[in-house]
Amino acid sequence: MRKNKIWMSATCIAMLLTSCGKQKVFVAGNFAVSPTPLEYMAGDVPATISINVPAKTMNKKAIITCTPIIKWDGGTSAGDGFTLQGEKVEANNTIISYKNGGHATMRFSVPFEEGMEKCELFMQFNARKGKKVIKMPTVKIGYGTQCTASLITKTAKTANFGVAPDNFQRVINQKQEAAIKFLIGQANLRGSELNSQTVQDFIATLKNIKNDEQSLVLNNIEISAYASPDGAYIINEKLAEKRGTVSEDYVNQQLKQNQLATNVDTKYTAEDWEGFQALVSQSNLPDKDIILRVLSMYQDPEQREQEIRNVALLYKELADAVLPELRRARMVINYDVIGRSDDAIMELVKTNAAKLSLEELIYAANTLSTTDAEKEMILKKVVALFPQDYRAYNNLGEIALRTGRVDDAQGFFRQALSINPNASEPNVNLGMMAIQNGNFQDAEMFIAKGVAANNIDEALGHLYLAQGKYSQASAKFAKSANNSAVLSNILSQDYADAQKILTNIKNPDAMTFYLRAILAARMNEKAAVKDYLAQAIALDPSMAKRAANDAEFSDYNK
Repeated sequence: MRKNKIWMSATCIAMLLTSCGKQKVFVAGNFAVSPTPLEYMAGDVPATISINVPAKTMNKKAIITCTPIIKWDGGTSAGDGFTLQGEKVEANNTIISYKNGGHATMRFSVPFEEGMEKCELFMQFNARKGKKVIKMPTVKIGYGTQCTASLITKTAKTANFGVAPDNFQRVINQKQEAAIKFLIGQANLRGSELNSQTVQDFIATLKNIKNDEQSLVLNNIEISAYASPDGAYIINEKLAEKRGTVSEDYVNQQLKQNQLATNVDTKYTAEDWEGFQALVSQSNLPDKDIILRVLSMYQDPEQREQEIRNVALLYKELADAVLPELRRARMVINYDVIGRSDDAIMELVKTNAAKLSLEELIYAANTLSTTDAEKEMILKKVVALFPQDYRAYNNLGEIALRTGRVDDAQGFFRQALSINPNASEPNVNLGMMAIQNGNFQDAEMFIAKGVAANNIDEALGHLYLAQGKYSQASAKFAKSANNSAVLSNILSQDYADAQKILTNIKNPDAMTFYLRAILAARMNEKAAVKDYLAQAIALDPSMAKRAANDAEFSDYNK
């Protein structure tokens, strides 16, 4: 009887242990990491971890927090933990059945740090059953990091930075306009009209053209003659034609006196309804809306005229304020102002830059100068003569950055923005510098203000690449043949386009050959990998250390 009791007690204890169970340890096989190896993206190392807990593993009363930890030579970085709980725990974590096991998905992301290229990913556990600590060993679940996307901070250094453009025009189209008014029903030129300021300016322009035929070129003269829309149409037509004829005779007389020859193009309009409508719209007539409605209702000129006359109270105001302005001839001189030749501009740059306009000086720096030293010399003259124009500061910054004077470049760009905070080029350039420094938030802020910059597509390509938007980056790089364009296509796995761009890069550098090696590794061209890496390291020995730790070449570094 006593033996039976002992046997029953042992059975109960065994049943109790089985029902509660010891918490089994997790092993590497319980975790699947994506991507493997880990990958750099937009300044971080993100990953998704699938947790698969087998049946009869999770203690019903246990709480287990799983914390991913990246370890590398010189540092560690922990992601946010993810907590699992047994089915008898009263909490709000993911429940895992003891009998059936379960599945959970956790995501984590840690900021990228130098050295993570060669790292290992571990899962660390904090497990408890009630107040009791359960010891669970840390397990290795992944490795990496594949840092190809981080090359954006290096490929951006050979990007095209924004140069503020000049507005120089060697040939500028100009007009000089004059108007001659006529009395109602008449087409004779009155002395008071010929002595008006607009006519005198018209004559003075013809004299200036004659006196400076090298810089001023007469193209033609246009004459448009009009009659006001009152009276019979047939009379107005003849009147407008006559006004055009007398005006043309006057212009030909002035051309003859100044010994000039050009085409005089004359046309006339019998009834100037468009001019009438415009003057009524601009007037202060109290009932102008009624008149404008009448104009819109009737297409026949005579009917329109009669309906307006029917508004008897208004017609006198029209006759006094509007109609006299329509009895006119409009004369326009079309001529070109020819600017200095390139040789003349560069001569004045050297001898007397103060005689040059702002646009001529910036044109000389942007287009005529042949060396960076000459560009800087001209731009410094612009700063001295026109200190409130941002473009010279921006373009000095572009030269400084391209020649390795990073601090000077930033100072010039900041100076440009102090003059014009919304200027596109310095904003884009500071954004590109932020990408080089891995500061992608500042890059986005600056580039968003530079939408009018001449290199905005390339800048957006770099920004999208930095943000991990690889396909969008490739689209913005459609017209670019540089290292960043290659990188975006490699990351979007468009290897054919990456290869095309590589063949179009005119001056390949160490990074170009390094990207060739990555592309070859992804296409399993082993001999080409070694050849391109050798060329990259020959141009830049620091590439050797990166290649040794680069997950892209893990099969070649064993």
